[in-house]
Amino acid sequence: MKEEMTSLERTLAALSFKEGDRAPVFLLFTMHGAKLLHMPLRQYLSRSENVARGQLRLRELFGHDCLYPLGYAAAEVEAFGGEVTFFRDGPPNAGRPFIRSSEDIDRLEKPDISKAKAMQEMLRTISLLKEEAEGEVPIVGVAMSPFSLPVMQLGFPSYLDLIYEDRQRFWSLMRVNQEFCVEWANLQLEAGATAIGYFDPVSSTTIIPRSLYLETGHLVAKETIPKIKGPCVTHLASGRCMGIVQDIADTGSVAIGVSSLDDLGEVKREGRGRMAVIGNLNGIEMVRWTRKRAEERVKEAVAKAAQGGGFILSDNHGEIPFQVPWGIMGWVVDAALKHGRYH
Repeated sequence: MKEEMTSLERTLAALSFKEGDRAPVFLLFTMHGAKLLHMPLRQYLSRSENVARGQLRLRELFGHDCLYPLGYAAAEVEAFGGEVTFFRDGPPNAGRPFIRSSEDIDRLEKPDISKAKAMQEMLRTISLLKEEAEGEVPIVGVAMSPFSLPVMQLGFPSYLDLIYEDRQRFWSLMRVNQEFCVEWANLQLEAGATAIGYFDPVSSTTIIPRSLYLETGHLVAKETIPKIKGPCVTHLASGRCMGIVQDIADTGSVAIGVSSLDDLGEVKREGRGRMAVIGNLNGIEMVRWTRKRAEERVKEAVAKAAQGGGFILSDNHGEIPFQVPWGIMGWVVDAALKHGRYH
């Protein structure tokens, strides 16, 4: 049995394609801390102290290998002046799109992040977690890719129309979003984040064909990711990645978040030596798992992707649903400790 590592050492080993003491386990909680602190979600997410305390309590409870300071992704459109809708039992979401005409794109400017309350709270959360992590636990920041953020800025149908029908304004929007994404990601790294999750679901082959991705989201990522001053993980948020694994590796990503619709073993082979794989437990199905099913799913993921390092066990979406019970997540960690050890 290998000597016990810290969570950070274990994660860095995985990202370096080395076998540490065991495969890391990332439980990507954004909302469950509210349950532990007995708070409504809106109250919990409104203050960095709440989120930091929730993250630390969750890690004490489950012993997983990361801290996840994300409050809610819609905070990025909130910074542009967009609306956010809060829910009792799910993540806050973007409200009515704030870009409603082509002329709105012509006038769009990068928002001042220093005046964006929710984003400032997230930066403070990172700083608070850094103090507690003491260099032993990775802190995973999050930035929406410039290519995927417009789904919240314009709405999906209008954004697809823009991509296909007005490429000049598309690139104008990308320039604003790239500047915003790079600044936001680097501010998180300066605050103490270890790495950035570059969430880019629109690039997934579930949503657009590879040929269109290569003309758009791929070029955007190749320009954006090198400007981020720390490791980036491209996450397609449940979207398929097979067919573009090598393309994503070409962007400079150190790892890829893998959908439950993809085969972990195939993705691992495709990206071998270039990108680690993260995933791919189905968070929706997880709601109704038995202990036996949890162990089966973890054992299968480990068998397909853990050998030789380069693997982090996690959910497939980058956010565990609020409805997943405590017990099931405990079973996932127990199974990972049992089956994920390297000898």
